[in-house]
Amino acid sequence: MNLSAALGAVLVTVCGLFYYYYNSSQETIGTLRENNAKLETAIQISEESIKTLQADMAKNAELNKKLQGDLQKAEAYGDELRAKLSKHNLTNLALKKPELLEEKMNVATQKLWDGFVADTTPDDGVQPLSE
Repeated sequence: MNLSAALGAVLVTVCGLFYYYYNSSQETIGTLRENNAKLETAIQISEESIKTLQADMAKNAELNKKLQGDLQKAEAYGDELRAKLSKHNLTNLALKKPELLEEKMNVATQKLWDGFVADTTPDDGVQPLSE
C-alpha cells in the first residue's frame, strides 16, 4: 500500500501541477489576446495618422507652390513699378503740374483701397459690421 499511496500521491501532485499549468497558460493566452487586440487598434490609429499626415503634407506642398507663384507675381509687379517710377521724375512733375499728379494719386489710392476691401471682405456669407 505504501507504494500505491506514494504513486497515488505523485499522480495527484502531477495532476495538480498540470491543472495549475493549464490554468496559468489560459490566463497568459487571454492576456496575450487582449494585448494583441490593443496593438492592432494602435496600429490602425497609427496608419490613419500617417495617411492624414501625408494628405496634409501634400496639401501644404500645393499651397506652398501656389504661394510661391503668387510671390513671384508680386515681385514681378514690384519690379515693374520700380521701373516705371525710375523712368518718371515725380518731383519735377509735382512741381510743374500738381493737380495732374494729385488726380493720378487719388485714382491709384482708390484702386488700392478697393483691392484691400476685396481681399479682406469675407465671401462666405458673413455680413460686415455696419458702422
